[in-house]
Amino acid sequence: MNPLVLKQMRPVLGRVLCMGVCLTALTAAAQGQVYRCPGNPVLYTDAISAKEALERGCKTIEGTPITVVPSLRPKGGSPAPAGVNTSPTAKVDPNAQRNRDGERRTILESELKKEEGALAQLKAEYNNGEPERRGDERNYQKYLDRTAELKAAIARKEADIAALKREIGKLP
Repeated sequence: MNPLVLKQMRPVLGRVLCMGVCLTALTAAAQGQVYRCPGNPVLYTDAISAKEALERGCKTIEGTPITVVPSLRPKGGSPAPAGVNTSPTAKVDPNAQRNRDGERRTILESELKKEEGALAQLKAEYNNGEPERRGDERNYQKYLDRTAELKAAIARKEADIAALKREIGKLP
């Protein structure tokens, strides 16, 4: 390029570069600080203060843009599987419906039986809040953590069993 043109463009290039840096700084300020907080699942947030982030053990994410990708919706809808009539006035054969309901009941009852067995096993291990200590639990906190995990697992199993019973109760 011609040295004379470069000399004339330097002030313009300097202003353009300055505008780019300013816009980047403004964008970062508008977005605020993004924190990565420990947990299950890992939480990314910009809705907490620096003090709260420090208390929770969160780490700042610098220089990493956060991208949110919306899910795609099908344009025309997917075609129905073969053999399924999707017209609003279609009636299902009563015998076929009874067969489906019976299969569903059988599946739900087998799931219920399996969950009740798992719950009984968890309760036996939990031993009314005093599970047997393991050899790897020399640290008392590990024992307390396992006890809390067992209690939470029992609560989840009980909720699952209640949901299965509700589903079975809805069947004709």
